[in-house]
Amino acid sequence: MEPILTINNLTKKFGYLTAVKDLSFTINKGNVYGILGPNGSGKSTTLGIVLNVVNKTNGDFHWFDGNTTTHDALKQVGAIIERPNFYPYMTAEQNLKLVCRIKGVDHSKIAEKLEIVGLLDRKDHKFKTYSLGMKQRLAIASALLNDPEILILDEPTNGLDPQGIHQIRQIIKDIAADGTTILLASHLLDEVEKVCSHVVVLRKGEKLYSGRVDEMISSHGFFELKAEKHSELLNVLENNSDFGKLKVEGDLITAFLNEPMSAPEFNKLMFEKGIVLSHLVKRKESLEEQFLQLTDKLN
Repeated sequence: MEPILTINNLTKKFGYLTAVKDLSFTINKGNVYGILGPNGSGKSTTLGIVLNVVNKTNGDFHWFDGNTTTHDALKQVGAIIERPNFYPYMTAEQNLKLVCRIKGVDHSKIAEKLEIVGLLDRKDHKFKTYSLGMKQRLAIASALLNDPEILILDEPTNGLDPQGIHQIRQIIKDIAADGTTILLASHLLDEVEKVCSHVVVLRKGEKLYSGRVDEMISSHGFFELKAEKHSELLNVLENNSDFGKLKVEGDLITAFLNEPMSAPEFNKLMFEKGIVLSHLVKRKESLEEQFLQLTDKLN
């Protein structure tokens, strides 16, 4: 795997406040990474440090193979870390021509990037006439003008309506499918689950987890169960080490698995114990449930 960004023991203090604490992770080429955490968890500070707009206190980071200066590396990075900032009385195309001049990019890239974000038919419209979602999509087009190796987005769907959120997420998936590595910061579990292949979970500047989204917790899922012999079923589950946490809501029992077990295997086990199930559904935990378990363990 080819590393794009490597962060080693990064720390940032603002006076008495430690915004990022001893943070380490690596971003490899071709994946979509989410930095997930509530507001104040250090997401934006981390992005600011690697983009050279915030000075680190301790630790280090390097781009690509480590032999490229940050200044040169950032020429291969596209980033949106603040609200889109374009000239309101200029059209989308005029604004992007200005960005091309700053980045030293040929104007021929403009139509291609506007097409990617679905704004080619609005290229002659002034920026001030754009909705918030369109402004965000234009910012993504702007960040793509230099054909970056990695696109960095800070809370890309913040403040958007459901349609705008859906459009931005689809654009991110399309860009990733074309081979561009993406790093996005988000406080939305739903966003990370729908868009990202990998996640770094932060809380109060500290890393709780780093790895694939689908391996965030080695979860074996859970059973939703009902039986006439409710108390006998509960007793069996409580005395079986294959099961961990149990939740009881009325006559519905939710039993979380510690070990892999299929629904037919479980049904056979219950039948042998004289318990006939009237309801048996196996489910996989959502990222939200896994995230809550992860943070509960560290409280």
